[in-house]
Amino acid sequence: MGKVNLSRVIWGGLLAGLILNLGEFTLNEVLLGKQWESVIKTFNLPPADGATISWFILMGFILGIVTIWLYAAIRPRFGAGPKTAIFAGLVVWFLGWAWGFGWTYITGLYPASLTFSTVIWGFFEVPLAALAGAWLYKED
Repeated sequence: MGKVNLSRVIWGGLLAGLILNLGEFTLNEVLLGKQWESVIKTFNLPPADGATISWFILMGFILGIVTIWLYAAIRPRFGAGPKTAIFAGLVVWFLGWAWGFGWTYITGLYPASLTFSTVIWGFFEVPLAALAGAWLYKED
C-alpha cells in the first residue's frame, strides 16, 4: 500500500474544485439566482459581496482537494479508477448536499424547489468533479 501523493491530491483537487465552482456558479447564479435573491430578502440579508463570493470559491477548492484526498485514501481498498472516484464523489455529495441541505427542507428554511434543485444538481456535479480530479491523481 503506497503513500498518498499529496501534490497530486492538490492538483487533482484544484481541478475538482474548479468544476465544483463552475457548477455552483451556474446553478446558484444563472439558474437559481432569482430564487436565492428572494431567500436573501426574506432573511433581510445584504446581497453577497466580493469577500463572501471569495470565501465560497475558496471553500469549493478546499472541498475539491478533500474529495480527491478521499479518493486517494480509499483507492487501496476499492481500486483505482472511475468507479472509486464516483464513490468518493457520492460520499462527499451525501455529506455536503443531501445531509447538509436536508435539514433546510425539514425545517422549511428554504423552499423545497430550491433545496431539491441544489441536492439533485450536486448528485451529478460532485461525482463529475471527483472523476476529473481522480484522472489527475497518480500514486508515486
